[in-house]
Order: sequence, then structure tokens, then C-alpha cells
Amino acid sequence: MLTDTRASAHAVMSSAAPGSVEITGAAPLPAMHAAALTTTIPTMGAIFFDADRAHAYQNFLVAGGVTEGTRGAHHGAPFMDGDFYKWLEATVVAAAETDADDLVSMVDKAADAVVGAQRADGYVQTKTTTRERDGGPGPLADRLDFETYNFGHLMTLASIAYRASGDDRFLGVAKRLGDWLLVAVQEHPERFADCNICPSHYMGTVELARATGDDRYTALAARLIELHGGKGRAGSDDNQDQLAAADQRVAAGHAVRANYLYAGMTDVVLETGDPALREAIDSLWDDLVGRKLYITGGCGALYDGASPDAAQDYWSVTKVHQSYGRSYQLPQTTAYNESCASIGFIMWAWRMLALTGEARFADEIERVLLNALPAMIGADAMTYLYTNPLRQVRDLPYELRRAGDQLRATEGVRPSHVRPRQAFMDSSFCCPPNIARALAELPYYVYGTAPDGVWVHQFVSGTMAAEVDGGTLRLEQTTAYPAAGSVTIRVTADAPLRAAVRVRIPGWAGDEATVRVDGEAITAVEHGYAVIEREWTDATITLELPMSARLVAAHHLVEEATNQVAVMRGPIVYCLEEADLPEGVGIEEVYLPRGIELAEVAGDGPFEGYTVLEGVARRLPRLVASGHLYGELPAAAPAELPVRLVPYGRWGNRGDGEMSVWLPVIW
Repeated sequence: MLTDTRASAHAVMSSAAPGSVEITGAAPLPAMHAAALTTTIPTMGAIFFDADRAHAYQNFLVAGGVTEGTRGAHHGAPFMDGDFYKWLEATVVAAAETDADDLVSMVDKAADAVVGAQRADGYVQTKTTTRERDGGPGPLADRLDFETYNFGHLMTLASIAYRASGDDRFLGVAKRLGDWLLVAVQEHPERFADCNICPSHYMGTVELARATGDDRYTALAARLIELHGGKGRAGSDDNQDQLAAADQRVAAGHAVRANYLYAGMTDVVLETGDPALREAIDSLWDDLVGRKLYITGGCGALYDGASPDAAQDYWSVTKVHQSYGRSYQLPQTTAYNESCASIGFIMWAWRMLALTGEARFADEIERVLLNALPAMIGADAMTYLYTNPLRQVRDLPYELRRAGDQLRATEGVRPSHVRPRQAFMDSSFCCPPNIARALAELPYYVYGTAPDGVWVHQFVSGTMAAEVDGGTLRLEQTTAYPAAGSVTIRVTADAPLRAAVRVRIPGWAGDEATVRVDGEAITAVEHGYAVIEREWTDATITLELPMSARLVAAHHLVEEATNQVAVMRGPIVYCLEEADLPEGVGIEEVYLPRGIELAEVAGDGPFEGYTVLEGVARRLPRLVASGHLYGELPAAAPAELPVRLVPYGRWGNRGDGEMSVWLPVIW
């Protein structure tokens, strides 16, 4: 579903087949998936079809020569087409799973509008078509028109819609667009070297090749990647185009653009095995995960900054925006962490997993799915955060810039501890539909398939079926994970069937994880997966994971986390919220003892399906008085303070207030 790499020459696994996976239960992932089908996707669709809000659907009617009343002009950001396509991708997956009439109707209505907006030569972009009809410039005139961003999301939508339901309406549009691109790239390569912002089109063209079996689109993707960089001082870190893609070694610049680029590079490697691109993506991964990734899976530390790093040319320092900072530059209060960036990171990690079969990539997917992703969307399943800090404080003496924040225009500058989620962000609505498609496709992150068997990447109750060696292998997974560390997987086949079942052993579990089949210990491990190769008829795999709470420190060069710790239990990152502190106590007054004992309590309300942690911390009243920059350390001993730590993924669902992931530690 996510990617069909069954025929990719350099892939070791592929996604499970459409319709072959179901996830169930009240644990966080199936609960978010179910809410997405019934609430997130329909309510977001209402926004996209609303002429007075997003105007996204109406833009296609305008471009196609059909207007509604007096609204015969293009409205909104130029990238709204792509965001509409992302929501449609979520909707076609949800419609295939539920056959819900409202979802099917919206897809039908949108398909007619998209088909009608395509020009005879295959080009499709609502802003450009409308502008050109009024005498303005045509395609690829301005890189900030985000055409290739829109193209990529259309091609991905088309491929997934075709796989999910056999619906080829979007695929026909995508093929005609792909043919337009083949000609346009040959005639005007310089325009594609410039118009490549937020480059989803690398992934899109490869996915189109997989859906159609047409290798011309694979070659097109490779050519587009080739055109991406090598600009030297004429380029920028912000767009990752100072260096040629194959020469990049440092994750830099706009984090969404970066992750889309790296995912597209990996897609080309999956098809061609290009050794130069392979060396680049390996180095970029190590740099990002080893030096620039937040513990929650957040990506892109800086809203605004400057970077000399990508080209190592210190005479050409460039502005960076919504970007990766320098190594270990991971601020907490000002952390930007755009939601789209973390979802782009999942997309890249999935492709690296398909390329290598190494569990470390599934570990990072888990990090995002259980921490960053749920933090992006409210417990109501229809309000969103665009940026995702690790700390929120009161009395900040400057305003934090938060893209897409239209509430500021009506309410003025809000206090820094006030952070309302929003149903619609009128200046930039790119993150919510990205969240929607990630939630819709959650079942397909759980398993992978290969000719010789199946892979269990994530631990979620439900079922899957895979065709292996002429037979059907069925897996039924039962678990309360991540609240509990026990996972049971029943494997059955109608007739004896030889296959390999690979079960991920999370990197955070170390040597404490145990895997058994019908009580017999399994010791064979490859690339972080327990490998169980045998003849299956009816057997049970059990996985036991250590789930005690632990204190985690950051590298000593992460200055903002010096002498602080984060609390984790299994894969879950915890935080302290003002809602759980006595009135008048600030988060900066709370210290965790090195040997703190944390009791486990079943979560409820927004924390249902999670475990909440309770213990006794220490309180040191505010050390420096308001109005002063420094103060003398008082001699008073810290007092005991009961604390409750909650999963970061569900912060901000109990009203305004302070929050912090990292807390000072007392030894």
C-alpha cells in the first residue's frame, strides 16, 4: 500500500497487499486509525470542499472551466492542490477499507474535478492554469508555485488509489502528467533544476513507474534527482541544492524538503541500486539520526536560522527555514518540528527498511508513530498542531512564530503557555492531510512481505494474510502494547507451508527481549529481527519486552539537555504537564531524583491505551527572581513533590499550560 516494491530490484521486502491487514483494539495506533476513518478524514474533507475556507475543490472547478457563483478565481496557497491530493490519498484508502458512502462520494466528486482540470497536453495545476487563462505566465515560471510538489502528491495518490481499489481515474491523470513531464524535462531541464521545492515528485514518479510497470518514469525520477543540486553558491542549504544529491552527506535545510528528497533518493536506489546515491542516503541517515533527531521523532529544530554546513562553504552562509540545525542543536522551547517533517521521516525510514531489512529503521518509525504522530492531532481527532516543541513555558518575552497560525490575527499575541490546536490553518494547510494519510495507512506500517515470508515491524492487535510460496500464511496478533510488553502472534496456514516469519526486536529493548515459538526459545537474529523459518500449520509466537520506566540522557553536546533526563517506558516518551502540578508550581521547579521510583497507572481520558507514571520528585522553588537574569543558589534543601508523567504524544489535550519532556536530574 505505502510502496509496492515487490518488483524493485534492490528491495528485500514490500508493503502488505491492500486489504490484507486489519488493526483492532483500544491501543493508541488502532484507536487513532479508527478515529481517522470516522472523524479525521470526513471533517477534513468538509474543509477542502468548503468554498469559504480551503476552496481546494473549487480551484479545480475554476481550472476546469466550471465555476460556482462568483467564486471564479483561484484562492489559497499554490500548494493547496498537493494538500488536497494528500487528503484524497487518505480518503481512497479509508473508502476501500470501510466502503463508507460519504467517503466514496467525496472521492467520486473530486475525481471528476481533477480529471476536468487537466489540460489536453497532460499538465495539471489549478493556480497556473487559471493564471495563464488570464494572460499570466505558464508552467514552471516560478519555483514558489510548488508545481512539482503538487505533481508528486498526485502521482502518489493515483498509484495508491489504483492499488487500493482498482480505481484508475487518478492513474490516467498521473500517466498523462508523467508523459508531459518526460517531454518538459528534456526540453527545459533548467526549470526542473529550479522548480523542485518540497520535492515529492521524486517519490511520485517512482511510484508511478511501479504502478504502471513503465520504466520511463523510473528514468525520469533518476534524471530529476540528477537535476536537483550542484548549484554551489547559487543554491541554498534551505533547498538542499548547493551540492549534487549524490554528494550530500549532511542533513541540512528545510526539514520537509530534506526528508522528501532523501525518500525520493532512496526510491531511486531501490529501483536502480545507484551506488553514489546509496552512499549519500546512508550518510545522511547517520547524520540525521545520530545528531539531529529529537527523542520524540521530531525533525527540524529551527524556525529561522543560518547554515554554512551543507556545502562546507563558510563564505556562503544561507538562511534556513523550518530546518535542521547544526549537529546537536536541539532546542526545546523553540523547537519547530513541523508535523510534515516527521511524516516525511517515516516515509524515508520505510524506504530504507525496504532496502535493507534492518530493524533500526522500523525502530525510528515506531518512535514517530507512538510519540510525534499522536502529538500532532488532538484527542478529538480533528484539530492539529503544525509545530511540536518539547517544552512549553509561560512568560516567554518574545513571540514564537508558528506557521499557519491564523488565530493570531484575531486574538493578537497569545501568552507563550497558550497553544490551541486548530481545525484549519488558512495560510498553510499542508500538515493535517499528511497526518490523515499517515493515520489511514497505519495498518501497512505493521507488516512487510517477501517471497519467502512475512515481517512483523510493529506490535498492534489485528490480522494479516500473505501469499507465500503458493499458499496463504495468516497472522493474528494480540497485544496491549505499548501499555504492556507481551505480544502474541498466532501463525496459521490451511496446509503445511514453509516460510520465514521475522519479528522485530526493538533496539531500546537490548538483550532483555525474549522470543519463543510454542514455548521454544528463538535465538536466530538477523538485522534486529528474530528469524523463525519453519513449516507452519498452527503455531504461536510470543514476544516479551521489558517495559520498566527508565531515565534517558542526551549526548553531552546537546547543551539544552545538559544535566537533564527524559523519561521513557518502552518506546513511549513522557512529559510533565502543568495540569498535573499544584497551582503555582512551575515546571522549572521540578527535579527528578536519579533513583526515582515510578509506579505504573492505567491511563484514561486522552491517555487511554497508555500507561501513566507516578512518583515523588523534588521541588526547588524558582531560583532566580522575576526581573533578574542571575541569582545566588539558595541553601534550602529540595522538598518532596508528587508528580505524574504522561505520554508526550497526548500532551496539550487538557487545556493551556506548561509542559516539558526534559527535566533536571538530582544525583
